[in-house]
Amino acid sequence: MSAPVKKNERLTVYIEDLTHDGNGVAKVEGYPLFIQGALPNETAEIHVMKTLKNYGFAKVVEIIEPSPDRVEAPCAYFKQCGGCQLQHLSYEGQLKWKENMVRNVMQRIGKIDAPVLPVKGMKEPWHYRNKAQIPFSENESGQAIAGFYKTKTHSIVDMERCLIQTGEADAILASLKKELNAIGIRPYNEHTHEGMLRHVVIRKARATGEVMVVLVTKKKKFQKEAAITVIQKLVPNVTSIMQNVNSEKTNVIFGDDTINLWGKDVIIDTIGDVRFEISARSFYQVNPEQTEVLYKQALDYADLQGDERVIDAYCGIGTISLFLAQKAKAVMGVEIVPQAIEDAKRNAVLNGFTNTYFEAGPAEEVIPRWYKEGKEADVLVVDPPRKGCDEALLKTILEQRPKRVVYVSCNPATLARDLRILEDGGYQTQEIQPVDMFPHSTHVECVVLMSRVEK
Repeated sequence: MSAPVKKNERLTVYIEDLTHDGNGVAKVEGYPLFIQGALPNETAEIHVMKTLKNYGFAKVVEIIEPSPDRVEAPCAYFKQCGGCQLQHLSYEGQLKWKENMVRNVMQRIGKIDAPVLPVKGMKEPWHYRNKAQIPFSENESGQAIAGFYKTKTHSIVDMERCLIQTGEADAILASLKKELNAIGIRPYNEHTHEGMLRHVVIRKARATGEVMVVLVTKKKKFQKEAAITVIQKLVPNVTSIMQNVNSEKTNVIFGDDTINLWGKDVIIDTIGDVRFEISARSFYQVNPEQTEVLYKQALDYADLQGDERVIDAYCGIGTISLFLAQKAKAVMGVEIVPQAIEDAKRNAVLNGFTNTYFEAGPAEEVIPRWYKEGKEADVLVVDPPRKGCDEALLKTILEQRPKRVVYVSCNPATLARDLRILEDGGYQTQEIQPVDMFPHSTHVECVVLMSRVEK
């Protein structure tokens, strides 16, 4: 059966929804068209660009009836850059869409009917990122460029300002571009695999003001003294200058080898009352204000009275674990990345916690052994990557049956799938609290409370 629309056809359509990457969705005789730049509740004239068997793509020719939530995107690079998808939707509209999206995904994928609460958003949803990871390259004239990638490409949009980064990061990057040629460090060319500087990563601790600059280079040997001098001049409050070496032909930012060029190996930040050491490659949430909101929600759902034993699967560098340790009798964290576990142990010592234990390994193997050793949990917390919980871990949860499960998720689709499995195995979803960690993007995090159904 052929598509009901043809390539290059012009149509007037009503936009029903948004996709996970921010494109509007219209249906023609049930056939979905994905339309860049369109918003829900709009009527638009569109130009069909491509048709496939089950869906097609189109672009907006004219918005005939705009959404009441449509605004002018304040960023000059919005239509080129792939970093934000929703700047043309008012912030109130973004929060409402995210709430509805979570609710719809829960019902469609997981058949979950638990209440989805209004999204916890930000009072000031700009300049919130504490980390900038900026690819460097060069233009046809050989001049350094730096910015974010165009949507679904690896072509860099050369940018002077990013509205979700700090102004400090913008200034550092703009100055570095100008200084590169002067000190003889050529930007890396992804196509020819020539040049030296691949990325600059800037991390700033909100609480202490400490700044780390990481230069990701193709080779270990480069003009480090000149680079250190330039960075110290550009960043008066820099406390750490690091080099990471990535010699592979890859889109992955970091390589395996990280070297201290100057200053400390880490910077110190706090979430609530808990301090954390952040290294060049540590996973640490990029929105510190909303991270505190997220973790406080997890702590509220854990409902700790002081005598509970908690297991934190996918514990990373111990961020959630140490939040829980403030009120739990004991917290045990497991994480498959050994370096993250070493960071977690150091962070526990940094805060003076003596009621924590961290171990490296697969959660689905380590947790059953803990239970056999008598280390049972009253509350189990999971904060998995986007792919969701490992199937074996879900099986482990159902076998060990802790009283409460607190699930922190960055992907509503895999969250809904996993909640369905846990509900079928004897748990009930009590409440779902979305938190807006990434304003102006389509991403949303959720914290979920599940309780064991007593037989």
